[in-house]
Amino acid sequence: MRDEDIALVRERARIEEVVGDHVALRKAGVGSLKGLCPFHDEKTPSFQVRPQVGLFHCFGCGEGGDVIAFVMKNDHLGFTDAVERLAARAGVELHYEDGATGSRPRPAAGQRQRLVEANAAAAAYYAEQLRSPDAQPGRALLSSRGFDASSAATFGVGFAPRSGEALYTALRGRGFTDDELVAAGLIARSGTGRMYDRFRGRLLWPIRDVTGDTVGFGARRLFDDDRIEAKYLNTPETVLYKKSQVLYGVDLAKREIARDRKIVVVEGYTDVMACHLAGVSTAVATCGTAFGDEHSRVVRRLLGDTDSHGEVIFTFDGDAAGRRAALKAFDSDQRFVARTFVAVEPSGKDPCDLRVSTGDEAVRALVDNRVPLFEFAIRSALTDHDLETEEGRLAALDAAAPIVAAIKDSALRHRYAVQLDRWTGFLDERFVVSRVARVAGAEGRTRREGGADGPGRQRVAVAPLDPVVAAERMALACALQYPELVAADVDALGEHAFGAPAHHAIHEAIKVSGGLTGRTSAQVVAAISEFVPSAVAPLVTELAVMDLPAGEAELARYTRGIVARVAEVEVTQLVIDLTRRLTRLDPASDAETYRKASADLHIAHLRQRALRDRASGA
Repeated sequence: MRDEDIALVRERARIEEVVGDHVALRKAGVGSLKGLCPFHDEKTPSFQVRPQVGLFHCFGCGEGGDVIAFVMKNDHLGFTDAVERLAARAGVELHYEDGATGSRPRPAAGQRQRLVEANAAAAAYYAEQLRSPDAQPGRALLSSRGFDASSAATFGVGFAPRSGEALYTALRGRGFTDDELVAAGLIARSGTGRMYDRFRGRLLWPIRDVTGDTVGFGARRLFDDDRIEAKYLNTPETVLYKKSQVLYGVDLAKREIARDRKIVVVEGYTDVMACHLAGVSTAVATCGTAFGDEHSRVVRRLLGDTDSHGEVIFTFDGDAAGRRAALKAFDSDQRFVARTFVAVEPSGKDPCDLRVSTGDEAVRALVDNRVPLFEFAIRSALTDHDLETEEGRLAALDAAAPIVAAIKDSALRHRYAVQLDRWTGFLDERFVVSRVARVAGAEGRTRREGGADGPGRQRVAVAPLDPVVAAERMALACALQYPELVAADVDALGEHAFGAPAHHAIHEAIKVSGGLTGRTSAQVVAAISEFVPSAVAPLVTELAVMDLPAGEAELARYTRGIVARVAEVEVTQLVIDLTRRLTRLDPASDAETYRKASADLHIAHLRQRALRDRASGA
């Protein structure tokens, strides 16, 4: 690829938009956005994006870089694949060394892009087949569930022909190889080497990731003579499709989830369709697996899960299986900062059935009448016990107490312990609360002693930065982020202005690359990247995106003040050196040298005072 094409991709693929497809970003100071890191699990957002520089950095795990680095890390791609994907998104035509051009990759393009294209072609083929005569049973099923042709088109629903090679023939005609089609999970290879369609005679839903790329399919059984008895069949695990990480409907729901700080997790594809058509546009579903830890991390990033204002709402059937699913979700609940709820329809209908029998309003009411997940989990533990007898109440308390004890928030735990007393009918609050406290204490000891949660870990205390080093760090951050405000001051700093080795290396790179004057933030970062040691490169990214403790109104005064503080340290050292020199001179024997040294010291004192005033904001 030509270097200028890669530079154009970096420029046009806006990092805040690319990252925003995966992470809910919110303003965090002047010119900065913040969200939950997609590369490690965290409760407090430490992932920062600075659009004007085109960089991201996580202050928790240390990952950082430009928009290409983000796609490489997030989507597990090589450099070429990441650039090609971003180029297709931004409409950049790439030119290759062999002279080939075009937004489509050349035949040797990375595997992921080819698999994305194969899935997209398959989705289009299946959607077209839904209109065929053979797909009548599929259309009838959709109609019985309340979905017309327009609804099917909105969600890309399709039909896989019963012929064993229909899709294979169509995609081979589009230039895809056998290996690509097998790797995409669309085609299977028999023991004798024969190629055949993985999905045959089934209704299909394309499963898309947050960017809108089709990564897999969910297929429902239609015909009694289908040799595969499973009602639903999903794409196997592939480079694109990881069932523990994908959520059906997330491509349609992501904007509303971030805007409303709410997500509704349902159990099936038709439930997602019913919710969206009924006006619950934040609905998603897992794909052939239970809601797990990886799903929790995806949901937290979509919500921007940093405070209790968000809501995660699970819908479950009202039967025993639904209660078990809710209790399993309870295990994941405290991974969310957002409040977590359960919506269960008393008659046991799922959102799709509810919409068919009662209408859109009933679906919206189901979500509106949600109950806290803690309450649902506790009450579910009581249902199998006779609360009319002392023995039954004690058994119910023993079943529910561990659930209450597992609540991490101590105030909330106490409130539910009080409620548990009322729900069991003991009417002895002190007895129930103490019982819960004993269970909580026992579990706490188990964790500390290395029980189920693993060995106890001590948080390592981090010493605060030396004030001088901290000032150097902030001054360099100002230089990288707002060179137009501090160019003259930074360019005037001496060779020994920065004492920390890494800071000194960055300052040297600024000088060697031509200084700050006349350059934008992005140009400065790009220029110095060629001169800093590889070990220091991550620090450049970190400084370029970190928050500055100043609002827009006081930004100019702060940036010049912090650079002045660094300059003051350098001048202070000069004052010390000149004072020592002066004490060694004899004014009687060398009056001229003494007079010049005195004058230099006086000028240094004046400079020191001026810098001190500027640093203090005077």
